[in-house]
Amino acid sequence: MAKKNIPYINREMSWLSFNERVLQEAADPTTPLIERIKFLGIFSNNRDEFYRVRVATIKRLSKLGKTAVAIYGDDPGVLLQKLQRKVIEQQNRFEEIYNELIHELAKNNIFIINEKQLSASQQQFVKDYFHNEVISTLYPIMVDDTKPFPYMKDKSGYLFVRLSATNEKLRSKYALIEISSKSISRFVQLPQEGDKKYIILIDDVIRYCVNDIFSVFGYTAKEAINIKLTRDAELDIDSDVSKSMLEKIAKSVKERKKGQPVRFVYDSTMSKEMLSFIMKKLGMDKKDNAIPGGRYHNFKDFINFPKIGGKELVYDHPRPLIHKYLVHINTSILRVVRDKDILLHYPYHTFDHIITLLREASIDPTVESIKITLYRVADSSKIANALINAVKNGKKVTVLVELQARFDEENNIYWANKLQEEGANVIYGVPGLKVHSKLFLITAREKGKEIRYAHIGTGNFNEKTARIYTDFSLLTANKNITEEIKRVFDFYTDNFKIGTYKHLAVAPFYMRKTFVSLLNKEISNAKAGKKAYVTLKMNSLVDKEMIAKLYEASQAGVQVTLIVRGACSLVTEIEGFSDNIKAYSIVDKYLEHARIFVFCNNGDEKIYLTSADWMSRNLDSRSEVAVPVYDEEIRKQIRDILNIQLSGNTKVRILDKRQENRYVKAKPGQKKIRVQDEVYNYLLADKKAYLKTIHHTQTTATT
Repeated sequence: MAKKNIPYINREMSWLSFNERVLQEAADPTTPLIERIKFLGIFSNNRDEFYRVRVATIKRLSKLGKTAVAIYGDDPGVLLQKLQRKVIEQQNRFEEIYNELIHELAKNNIFIINEKQLSASQQQFVKDYFHNEVISTLYPIMVDDTKPFPYMKDKSGYLFVRLSATNEKLRSKYALIEISSKSISRFVQLPQEGDKKYIILIDDVIRYCVNDIFSVFGYTAKEAINIKLTRDAELDIDSDVSKSMLEKIAKSVKERKKGQPVRFVYDSTMSKEMLSFIMKKLGMDKKDNAIPGGRYHNFKDFINFPKIGGKELVYDHPRPLIHKYLVHINTSILRVVRDKDILLHYPYHTFDHIITLLREASIDPTVESIKITLYRVADSSKIANALINAVKNGKKVTVLVELQARFDEENNIYWANKLQEEGANVIYGVPGLKVHSKLFLITAREKGKEIRYAHIGTGNFNEKTARIYTDFSLLTANKNITEEIKRVFDFYTDNFKIGTYKHLAVAPFYMRKTFVSLLNKEISNAKAGKKAYVTLKMNSLVDKEMIAKLYEASQAGVQVTLIVRGACSLVTEIEGFSDNIKAYSIVDKYLEHARIFVFCNNGDEKIYLTSADWMSRNLDSRSEVAVPVYDEEIRKQIRDILNIQLSGNTKVRILDKRQENRYVKAKPGQKKIRVQDEVYNYLLADKKAYLKTIHHTQTTATT
């Protein structure tokens, strides 16, 4: 099948459809109220990144003319217009939902008020708060026709102020004030009045007191309008061979902060005079992704909306489970893994097991070395500190730090330097590849024998995201797996040692070929009248070759089931192409992040866990690893979890050809199944059943 002629949803349009699912969570009355507000923040943060990366790339392509169409497959100029129309449509819906939530908060005696709604006592509180806490954080910049417009940071929100001179000798001016949410909270809780709780945004605190800033200079404020600029965030890495990768990335990160504007958002109530002035100064016109919006911008701060009001207004996050095989306090995790594979599933299981395992390895006298890949590391990383402790205990520690992990480059540079200072052998990625695999390899020597322990995961070694991302960690001492993980690390150390792999599927060398081969086998089996199916769970499905192969599988009679959280360019419900394909998406309180691939294989199922989506970048230009699951108990557990996900009827959407994001709904009399709660309950029940069996065995042995 020619992949150019297949039904295909543009990746960017499909991604906007995903972000619409996030917006649905903000609109869903069954979602706790404060969490609905946070989903507005997540939606806004997602959209910012979309503009910084995807729209910025399309704007770059648009300068190539017809060449861009040949490279990209779509006309970038036409696509930019489509994207802008969709973004404005979503922005209007966003404003509707925000206003709905303001009313819902009021029903719960929580009031978000602005500077025009303050009572006399609140006015005094705001004045005092402004002068005691806020004014020292503000650095207004005066603007007029005689000077260039001040530089606007990419992630910051601003108040653009129109000033009128009180003195006839002075000319009217404008001023720009950055609203910093780092040095001070965006949300100010006013004194409670009876049962009523009040919040005012820092934007409105500044607005209320803005004349206290400028009156001394002979100006009074006529308008103070929220604005925001989003810049191109792609890194341009120079090819100067005299510079190290660390120097190149550090320089590129600094340059990113000065990237070209790709979106300008402003309050739609802004006067024509102000809008005309600033657009001229920014060198933009309204076609250049100028988006009219509401009173507030930089809604990503709403992710940190204060927990105010009753417990029912926020999610009830159950305590993460201790894995059933690791319940005993004095258990050596290394010893358990030596005897049995372990599957951890976050956030349902505690991530502390990984930190404890690395801490144990850092002390254990039998452990000789630790090798690990780090992609996104927490700010105060316990993982990195465990590795430093291993160095201090005389272990040989090798750390591959991926410096090109988008938006985490600075954090990764910090930890790379820190680890190197402490004596770890730090590898700064692989030239030409982004290392996205989630691996570690611990090598120990016991009674003269070498024993290896490996981790292969779907998510990052990051204790913060492990609380909100659903991911898997497979821990194994299986010699077939650990020997091949060693080969992967050999490749990281010496890029000429590509290695051969019988068990792992390794990108960019063999992964695509492996999965195409497995799909071809399903196609052959279906044509021979044998049972044939695949179940694929991932974040994104946009690679045209893999989509064409799935269409071919569907046409042959293979039953294809997809669970795709984000962009899905495959089109379901197309007669002759996708009759046998069902696609779903789950968006709920946790971010679905795990990748699982299941192939029927004529009844001898092959199950893989991986960090790789089916995107060209993952399969062709990243280092990725997919691991086959051999342990029967874990295989059953993965099947059960997938079946739970496919039985969901509460937060599951159908991915149809119109991208309408329709919910799968419970039938009359049917139990409501919320996937993420059910997975936790499943793992809890499994643990309880195991402990009951152990208790019974121990009781029997002592009687």
